[in-house]
Amino acid sequence: MKIKYTLPIVFFMALVIIEKENNIISRVSDKLKQTPQTSQQPSSLSNVLLKHSSFRLSISKRNVTLMKPRVEDYSEHRGALRRGRKHILLLTTTRTGSSFVGEFFNQQGENMFYLFEPLWHVEKMLTLDTGGTNATAAAKAYRDVLQKLFLCDFSLLETFIDPLPMDHITPALFRRESSSSLCEKSVCSPVVKGVFERYHCKTRRCGPLNLTMASESCLKKEHIAIKSVRVRQLETLRPLAEDTRLDVKFIQLVRDPRAILASRMVAFAAKYKNWKEWAMGGNVPIDDDEVRKLKGNCDNIKMSAEFGLRQPFWLRRRYMLVRYEDIARFPMKKATEMYKFTGIPFTPQVKSWILKNTQASKETSGVYSTQKNSSEQVEKWRFKLPFKIAQVVQRVCGPTMKLFGYKFVSSEEMLTDKSISLIEDKVFSFL
Repeated sequence: MKIKYTLPIVFFMALVIIEKENNIISRVSDKLKQTPQTSQQPSSLSNVLLKHSSFRLSISKRNVTLMKPRVEDYSEHRGALRRGRKHILLLTTTRTGSSFVGEFFNQQGENMFYLFEPLWHVEKMLTLDTGGTNATAAAKAYRDVLQKLFLCDFSLLETFIDPLPMDHITPALFRRESSSSLCEKSVCSPVVKGVFERYHCKTRRCGPLNLTMASESCLKKEHIAIKSVRVRQLETLRPLAEDTRLDVKFIQLVRDPRAILASRMVAFAAKYKNWKEWAMGGNVPIDDDEVRKLKGNCDNIKMSAEFGLRQPFWLRRRYMLVRYEDIARFPMKKATEMYKFTGIPFTPQVKSWILKNTQASKETSGVYSTQKNSSEQVEKWRFKLPFKIAQVVQRVCGPTMKLFGYKFVSSEEMLTDKSISLIEDKVFSFL
């Protein structure tokens, strides 16, 4: 009798288990087939691998092909382009005052969608996957991600975020709080208890960032601006300028290489410990690799600037070179020039922010602060950088300094004498 009832029960339970497994497989299959956010064409960085429960891009296992601009029907974006939508890319390197200058656009208000260093995720993932950043592969990845972001499409960026966003939601977007656009009410999802978000919004309590909501908000904005310190060569961005869906303006921000190094020695003190000991007469020599990196950075900046200043046909009226020192000394004047160049109205809101944040007290002018007493900030490095290190910078970055109009110092006294300006009056044509 027991056997009579046992067999049907076992059979029934087996059917239930099989049905559940089929449902799970179906959901997983649908998830993998799902096109993130929009129905746009797949990017040139295809063949995304499923590895350790998240997508990884392995440059060593595939070729990253050039993404040629395609004319597609992005109706909302095209409509905005007809109404005069501008796409601004602020290009620079670390410790140039780019966070401060980026605020000139971040503070524009409701008509600007601003992103702070989205390529941080790309560099981090490429470094993890390859053990280092291959310059050629990285340049193509940076360009393709920027192109998608200017189209308000976050799908490609998603593949670089770790951990991989679930249903386009992430608590891990780098420096989300530095973008007013990503902390607006329209992009502010409900707080999720127990979910830690390192770069959480300061203006209001929001839950993890919903990238679909961010995309929708972006499409409604009049203009888009992105700040990045990771693009090495301007010429790699030509497809952006030739993309008929975009109207890109490139602003390259430069700074005295001696000031950059002085700032890095404060922000990344442990990395430059040997430099400081050597400058103070210690026996520890400067790492030759670090000197080569310094020279490489200066050479890249110089090559990009020379390329931009030559104004090739695809870059005409699209490139502007600006020195941080000029912005710090004449913030309102330079901001006016930058807005005129981009073709975007210079709003009272931005003017008010500049007035307030270029006359900040010493207490608020931290290493990563965007509040500066800008005129004092220009000269500050001269009293922190040892003369011996200034000489090293002048030796390896001399051509770059000459191009941008930074004067050499020949003694400790000259370095610290504020009555001697180390900045030549120089005008860089951009119209």
